Amino acid sequence: MVTTKIISPAQGAYTYPLLIKSLLLSGARYAPDQEIVYADKLRYSYRTLNDRIKQLANALTKAGVKAGDTVALLDWDSHRYLECFFAVPMIGAVLHTVNIRLSAEQILYTMNHAEDDLVLVHDDFLPLIEQIQDQLTTVKSYIQLSDVGAPSAALPVLGEYESLLTDAEPHFDFPDFDENSVATIFYTTGTTGNPKGVYFTHRQLVLHTLNAVGTLGVYQGLPLLRSDDVYMPITPMFHVHAWGVPYVATLMGIKQVYPGRYEPNSLVRLYREEKVSFSHCVPTILQMILQCDEATDTDFSGWKMLLGGSALTHGLAAQATARGMRVHSGYGMSETCPLLCLTHLTEAELEQPAPAQVAARIKTGVAVPMVDLKIIDASGNEAPQDGEALGEIVVRAPWLTQGYLKEPEQGAQLWENGWMHTGDIGSIDALGVVEIKDRIKDVIKTGGEWISSLELESLISEHPAVTSVAVVGIPDLQWGERPVALVVCAVVEGITPEKLVAHLHQYVESGRINKWAIPKQIRIVTEIPKTSVGKINKRLIREQELSRQALDIC
Repeated sequence: MVTTKIISPAQGAYTYPLLIKSLLLSGARYAPDQEIVYADKLRYSYRTLNDRIKQLANALTKAGVKAGDTVALLDWDSHRYLECFFAVPMIGAVLHTVNIRLSAEQILYTMNHAEDDLVLVHDDFLPLIEQIQDQLTTVKSYIQLSDVGAPSAALPVLGEYESLLTDAEPHFDFPDFDENSVATIFYTTGTTGNPKGVYFTHRQLVLHTLNAVGTLGVYQGLPLLRSDDVYMPITPMFHVHAWGVPYVATLMGIKQVYPGRYEPNSLVRLYREEKVSFSHCVPTILQMILQCDEATDTDFSGWKMLLGGSALTHGLAAQATARGMRVHSGYGMSETCPLLCLTHLTEAELEQPAPAQVAARIKTGVAVPMVDLKIIDASGNEAPQDGEALGEIVVRAPWLTQGYLKEPEQGAQLWENGWMHTGDIGSIDALGVVEIKDRIKDVIKTGGEWISSLELESLISEHPAVTSVAVVGIPDLQWGERPVALVVCAVVEGITPEKLVAHLHQYVESGRINKWAIPKQIRIVTEIPKTSVGKINKRLIREQELSRQALDIC
């Protein structure tokens, strides 16, 4: 035990708790007239935002919500979502951001597991909630969220959101309380079992926000978000607080644009009309944006795009770069709040022409300040940072979830030996650049060797006809596993699996991959299965390929 010196504070000294309410102070000071925009439906100033947050706090309190209660939210990305990010935890309640893309059965499970007390539900999700209403065991009341009018609902609603805010006072004295109080909860889905509840405290969210403000803005070569930027999330707000950036943008007082339901053409129009300069999304959404009709004649120069959630392939990054976008890779997990690493180009890399920078931009990046990150081998020993040695990435940071709600055994597994285990295999070079090679569950083990499905995907994506690709391993009696590739092509005519195999042979000749890494089976498809947050669903692909294999045998 280390003995340290502690001095008692002076009588009357204020011990400042790290609470979400403090993130609201600066935006209205520095940019009171800056805009918050909701698609083509509404816009208002930061002054109004702060008033509406207080009105919402009064409306929730009148509805019976008290400290420790849980408020569920089912909505598209909107100004209402931003207001709930603040008002709900600021009164001491917990905000449950419901994943609206889960099945009705899974949504029912998460709402009962979180013990939701009040539900705010958009009109589009009324049929879903009405379907499971009788099975919600803790919900006491509902508030309806409407964009146009307020259609009648079978639910016992207390009222419509805007009407309730109009009737509420724009004054509320938000209390101080323990900064370690839980502020938010959402559910992450795995390959087996029920979704797991991931929760974060006020302290964790404030620290993550302060760190992201610095990381996104201060480094040369990484000015993703500055005071003159216009921010539009393209990562659902139900998923890890839209990567925490709405908190960052609000603290900075920058213009924010919330697009509502994601539709690629609408997103591109908002980009043009609102002069959006910074967004973040998963690679599949970026692909949809680049391929939509509105993108055909749109100049994307100046749109800084942070990609995460799954690996950014060389081919997709090159497409975006050729259209003028400045792409960066980020790394994190639902359990990490999520920021762990960001692309950080060296001065020499920044001097190269944009196409030559792509290889550096798709790497996982460097661990951001206050993140302790290393790779360990199967025995738990730290592997060398030589860019070659592989191991599981384990991390520590002050904003990582401390466990899973009501799942102590799974939480202990996550935090084995005092480090959070990411389940990702990667390497770290001498400059600290992390490169994810694969998920432990997705790496392909063939003939005693490991094949990175992510590397194969990136190499296949460099073929000019390929728009998206997924590689998985399926059981093989001779080799243990063998890679199978699903490929979507922009132009199908003339593109054959054999031509894609020939494309991969150039990387065998250059030494990038071994000959046995080339998939023996490449299938050209029209669509690749996705998860509820837009990632490639490799678990489902494996299941489908195994079923296909069984049918072939029969």
